[in-house]
Amino acid sequence: MATTTLLFLGSFLLILFILAKPLGNGIARLIDNDIPRRLEASESLLWRLTGVKQPGRHMAEMNWQQYALAIVLFNFLGLILLFAILMNQGYLPLNPQHFGGMSWDLAFNTAVSFITNTNWQAYSGENTLSYLSQMAGLTVQNFLSAATGLAVAFAIIRAFSRHGSKTVGNAWLDIYRITVYLLFPLAVIFALFFVSQGVIQNFSSYLLIHPLDSSEQLLPMGPVASQEAIKLLGTNGGGFFGSNSSHPFENPTALSNFVQMLAIFLIPTALCFAFGRVVGNNKQGHTLLWVMGIIFVVAAIVVVKAEYVGNPFLTELHATSSANMEGKESRFGIVGSALFAVVTTAASCGAVNAMHDSFTAMGGMVPMWLMQIGEVVFGGVGSGLYGMLLFVLLAVFLAGLMIGRTPEYLGKKIEVREMKMVALAILVTPTLVLLGTTISLMSEAGRAGILNPGAHGFSEVLYAFSSAANNNGSAFAGLSTNTPYYNVLLAIAMFIGRFGVILPVLAIAGSMANKKPQAQSHATLPTTGPLFIGLLIFTVLLIGALTFVPALALGPIAEQLHIGFAG
Repeated sequence: MATTTLLFLGSFLLILFILAKPLGNGIARLIDNDIPRRLEASESLLWRLTGVKQPGRHMAEMNWQQYALAIVLFNFLGLILLFAILMNQGYLPLNPQHFGGMSWDLAFNTAVSFITNTNWQAYSGENTLSYLSQMAGLTVQNFLSAATGLAVAFAIIRAFSRHGSKTVGNAWLDIYRITVYLLFPLAVIFALFFVSQGVIQNFSSYLLIHPLDSSEQLLPMGPVASQEAIKLLGTNGGGFFGSNSSHPFENPTALSNFVQMLAIFLIPTALCFAFGRVVGNNKQGHTLLWVMGIIFVVAAIVVVKAEYVGNPFLTELHATSSANMEGKESRFGIVGSALFAVVTTAASCGAVNAMHDSFTAMGGMVPMWLMQIGEVVFGGVGSGLYGMLLFVLLAVFLAGLMIGRTPEYLGKKIEVREMKMVALAILVTPTLVLLGTTISLMSEAGRAGILNPGAHGFSEVLYAFSSAANNNGSAFAGLSTNTPYYNVLLAIAMFIGRFGVILPVLAIAGSMANKKPQAQSHATLPTTGPLFIGLLIFTVLLIGALTFVPALALGPIAEQLHIGFAG
């Protein structure tokens, strides 16, 4: 088991870094607005049609307030459009199964979910949504929500590389170029690969087939590969089918499973390389990758170990192998399922190839905790990087307190205003998680959705709000959430969890861009090397422990103590 796991992890990370390095160089050019002239020329007609007089590299840039307003307005309009599509899909074309519109609360929850890059699914896609809703609604927002996160990351990366600047870029230009030059080409490549593996892509009506047992079965069809590619690349997670990446039409082979995990981490990893390149110090990006990589490897090993150990009560009862295969696909096995669970929750993806509710207590706790620390272990596209940079600023601040020196990062002083924004951004999601869980456990409507008693039922509610507030989208499936209560409350958590972090991050970007660099001295804290890597890991773990250990003690830790530690 140990050898197989380490070889799998090693090959996964090696291929990931090999692919991400050149992609990071390309992303760095997008951040610096350094694109070929021929591409700028092809853009000029579009920009002139929209009334922009100076397109391309001469387009007027925005200060952080203007950038934030553009981001919020863009996503709010997307929310309205998607809500309208979902409510009225029964009257729209490309609906061969003649599905009616969603209820208002489910449509609201789904629309908020997809514009916030959460992709929480309180519905089964093949039984609820038309092809038009899947493509023009969900797939389009998969692109745009991913572009939003990347645009915010672009803004804060520019802020650290600029000096005495009042602007952080142009939001409209960033969203356009991210979508057209980065997300779309990658999505086409991955979609074609998935089709080659057996992922379906068609507009056929559902097929009525007759298996050997003489029964009838309705086989769902649809344009799956196109949505699957951006679902993973954009760390969205919303599957075409209700069972997501455990469905053989979404994830048919062990190779497609491996590539799906690579797709989830590809852009977040490339962003770290891009960060180092733009700020003029590649070691800064490598430091972030070391921190992310160490936490990821440890988390993956813990989950794999927990699932191999399984539940000792069941082992004694049935006298069978202790490995926990409940809720997992046999074609992926323990390692492929456990690693996928860690990847999808370390990133803000939420795609699943196994049911996390069926994991052991410890195996389910680690993915939950990875979400609760803000999904900064590689993280979502854009959100992972700017989330980790928040912890970097906090680590530098803590170090400054210990040595009695004004904290600095990349030659810029970290002052009171920046730390207030860091605290706000880091604390907004834990507040939503703990408050939402508390309200749900105290209310009749919240308790009505819990299908399992005791500590596991508590874990299901805690997992749901951890997933929503941190814009992940995966779930402990034992909680019934398709009710007006959960649809509305989780939607609120998703919306505030997304933009309650983005706005402070952009405020930090505006402040840092305007600062002038300070000369380094012997007292300057090096932000590369083993010492800072250890400090940053400690900071991430400390915040996670102080915030969520009491809640975890009531859920998965209590459940693990109940069954006993084995192995």
